[in-house]
Amino acid sequence: MKHLLKKYKPVVKFLGIFLGVFLLLSFLYAGFLKFSYANRIHPDRLTALVAKQTTVLLEEMEYSVNPRKDILRNEIVLTMNPEFEVRIVEGCNSASVIILFVSFVIAFARGFKKTLIFLLAGSAVIYTVNLFRIVLLAVLLMKYPVHQEILHSVVFPGIIYALVFMLWIIWVQSLKK
Repeated sequence: MKHLLKKYKPVVKFLGIFLGVFLLLSFLYAGFLKFSYANRIHPDRLTALVAKQTTVLLEEMEYSVNPRKDILRNEIVLTMNPEFEVRIVEGCNSASVIILFVSFVIAFARGFKKTLIFLLAGSAVIYTVNLFRIVLLAVLLMKYPVHQEILHSVVFPGIIYALVFMLWIIWVQSLKK
């Protein structure tokens, strides 16, 4: 067993750092959510910010949007026309995806400055793409409601996770140089 641990030390180190950072950030994020709910901030401020920015982007595309908080369901509902609503919930804010991204990058960290710059840039890219993903999803669901299941459950999660995967590849490739 000792021989295997020595042989696979880089893998064990990566997994340990990745899981440690992931659990720590997830714990901190859960604390942020618990604090928000305990202080009657429904939904949390990050989700509210995403909903506000989504509203602005949809309005820039000349859609009429009426946002309202649904405190009981802990969401913000964007009414885009009298019969169509988009619900922005905590899972839409990209925090969990950014936590996953950050955990991987830190597990492969090489130099504080380079890692920090990539973390900030990558997180900003994920957050921004996520906003446009929500906007596009809202527009497509309004126009093609029959495709809701595949768009919401397959296509659009695939977009954000493919982006994270590409960023990971870019990060690993940048370490080879």
